[in-house]
Amino acid sequence: MAKLLDVTPFLRCARIDDATHFFTEVLGFRLDVKEGDFARVSRDDVTFLLFGDGVELAPRGGGRYTSYVAVDDVDALYSELRPRLDGLPRGHVNPPCDMDYGRRDFSVIGPDGDLIGFGSPLSS
Repeated sequence: MAKLLDVTPFLRCARIDDATHFFTEVLGFRLDVKEGDFARVSRDDVTFLLFGDGVELAPRGGGRYTSYVAVDDVDALYSELRPRLDGLPRGHVNPPCDMDYGRRDFSVIGPDGDLIGFGSPLSS
C-alpha cells in the first residue's frame, strides 16, 4: 500500500504579490519560487502553494480553518510574529488560547480570507 507523505495547502488568491507579502513579511515564510501568478513559500517543514488568479473571492473558512499548522511551541511562534500581527486589521488575529480538543492555538486571517491556524499540544 502506498504511504501518504504530507499535505500542502494550495490557496487561491486575488493578487499574488499581496499573498506572498503576507506569508513572507508577516508569517516569516521564505519565498522559494515565484513565476507569474504562482508561488511556493515555506518555513521549516511547512509549504504553501499560492495561485493568484485575479478573482476576488468571498472570504473562506466561515470561522473554520482552511489550513492548520502544527508547531512545537505556539506561544514562542506567536511572540515572534506578534509585532507584525499587530499591524493586521482588527479582528484578523485570535491570540493563543487553550482549546477543548487538547491544543493551544492562535489563528490569522490572510489577505484573501483564509483562516490559518497554528497550534501545539497543551502541556501536561
